[in-house]
Amino acid sequence: MASQSNQPPQSIHEFSVKDAKGNDVNLGIYKGKVLLIVNVASQCGLANSNYTELAELYKKYKDQGLEILAFPCNQFGSQEPGTNEEIQEFACTRFKAEYPIFDKVDVNGSDAAPVYKFMKSVKGSLFGDNVKWNFSKFLVDKEGQVVDRYAPTTSPLSIEKDIKKLLGKA
Repeated sequence: MASQSNQPPQSIHEFSVKDAKGNDVNLGIYKGKVLLIVNVASQCGLANSNYTELAELYKKYKDQGLEILAFPCNQFGSQEPGTNEEIQEFACTRFKAEYPIFDKVDVNGSDAAPVYKFMKSVKGSLFGDNVKWNFSKFLVDKEGQVVDRYAPTTSPLSIEKDIKKLLGKA
């Protein structure tokens, strides 16, 4: 029987990632949900506005099929130096983040998380494939296809119309 392992991944749902406690999470559990995947950093100047708006979006759309997946990353200005526990404490206490926050990852370079390599290969940016800074956002449809990519300075609330369209609410 032919193995499909040499097939390149076709969707986000084919990846497994680590949660903040080091457990494997198969992203296939998010089939049928719209995903907003964000690389976060507690000490970034964009943290306040982004975390606040992400919490607002999640509260508004989580029951309609939106999941926000936050991946802490320390590659930009070392602005996420904390442990997974400290990062969770910061996001969940200060910003009431109820969405999952995963294990700290690299988003660029040879050690970049496979899920980030995949998303960048599907949605390169005007300036090349690399993620430019903290709070870059990838929008993924219910089938696990990366449909859009947003700059770090793009406010989460400005993406709401795109999220609503994918949720079938537009």
